[in-house]
Amino acid sequence: MKKTIRAVLAVLLCLTLLFTVSGTSTFADDGEVKPIEPEGKTPFRISVSMNGDSQTQRGFCWYTAEDCDSVVEITDASGSAVNAQCEASSFEWEGYYAHKVTVSGLSAGETYQYRVGDGETFSDYGTFVTDDGDSSFSFIEIADVQATPLENFLKAALTVDAAFETLPEAEFIVNCGDFTNDSTNEEWNCYDTAFGKINQSTTTVPVAGNHDGFGVEHWFNNMFNLDTSESVQVNDGVNYSFDYGNAHIAVLNTNDMMCMTLAQMQWLKNDMNSTSKDWKIAFMHKSPYTLGKDGKWPDALYLGKSLTKVFDMCDVDLVMSGHDHMYLRTKPLTNNRVDEKNGVTYVLSGTAGTKRYEIREFLAGFYLNTGFIDALTIQKNGYANYWNGEDWNSTKDTNIGGCFNTVTVDGGTLTVKSYIRCDETGEVNEIDSFSVTKETGKNKATFSGDNTTSEFEYYLSLVPSFLCLTVYAFGEWLPKFLIDLPYILYVVITQDTF
Repeated sequence: MKKTIRAVLAVLLCLTLLFTVSGTSTFADDGEVKPIEPEGKTPFRISVSMNGDSQTQRGFCWYTAEDCDSVVEITDASGSAVNAQCEASSFEWEGYYAHKVTVSGLSAGETYQYRVGDGETFSDYGTFVTDDGDSSFSFIEIADVQATPLENFLKAALTVDAAFETLPEAEFIVNCGDFTNDSTNEEWNCYDTAFGKINQSTTTVPVAGNHDGFGVEHWFNNMFNLDTSESVQVNDGVNYSFDYGNAHIAVLNTNDMMCMTLAQMQWLKNDMNSTSKDWKIAFMHKSPYTLGKDGKWPDALYLGKSLTKVFDMCDVDLVMSGHDHMYLRTKPLTNNRVDEKNGVTYVLSGTAGTKRYEIREFLAGFYLNTGFIDALTIQKNGYANYWNGEDWNSTKDTNIGGCFNTVTVDGGTLTVKSYIRCDETGEVNEIDSFSVTKETGKNKATFSGDNTTSEFEYYLSLVPSFLCLTVYAFGEWLPKFLIDLPYILYVVITQDTF
């Protein structure tokens, strides 16, 4: 019933968006799509984020060109106004005004319509659904839109449109980072032009990418309304978690001291050990297992030595990441060894955008054990490689396009399917799928209490965190890099690839 109501509301939303004239219209008189031009008190950059209890709360964020009040109006499936509790705040950011409203007191398993504004000037209506708490749900996951011109944002949006057409019952979308390339007002407005309608029709679970954090402090946290109560810091990203159905989901910040501090790893350990949910899932930007261009640097490789141990200890089932703009799935791993029975499956999500990487051959077998690879697809034009069970140099033209992933949980079965929307034809092709089955009701919570990190504790952890990364970089990574340097130079000269 919830899915039927949501489908009807989605149709109504599309009609509303089609026929409503807004001050942030993206179309010029000649039909060409133009970046939004913020003006007055008209809301733009509207997003609904997971924030706290997924059954009863959501975090709303939007911007206006002028300072004004922050109001969210919500109606249920019958059209009746919902008297929810709201905590509102607004502040100036980079020439615009950000508005954050945290709404609580919602009902589980409901489809809601909403609009945001100042009480007089409002946005078009959007929709979202709340978690019904049962053990069956699904969502979409993407990574690395990382666009610069509007044209590339629009192409990435076509990929996400295809994702919702493929899985219309998806209850939320996870974006594993790098929303833009330089995190500027111009680019976020282009992002909003392309993704605005999508963002207004679902709940977003955002993950901080390096392009959302390094050198652009506070941008990520200011673009979304997230639960920052347990985040070890919020300058370059946010780490947070929530329950959904019978799953516990943790979102990590791999900008935290270039990759991850000991403080955040301890937070993750406590967080995962505090749940008795059947499934444990983690999302982060950088991937510890990759054949892409960033797989040769110590920050990502260090995660394979440090963070993966926490996943192993906490019996995490699935880790999904981005950063290296290709699709790669590992076999289940424990302690960096294949463990088909109890291991963690790592998915490097591919890119929903147009910036794509080819394989770095010098990484294979030296930086990444090729025996770990269970599936591989390279989206880059001229490469479009895929893993055929024997090598990764097979090619397929339909693999040149934007990638998206669907995740479905049904009791004791978790299924991930991965797709590419072909650039040339618009056809959607399944490139990979796998399922994990487990006996439910076995996880027990072993941690309770305060899982916040004080500012003093965080800064106290920076020295040992830095030392651990430094010891790895100079003790393990550098000798290996120097040994492989002749081959790396050969590849650079012969293939112009580094």
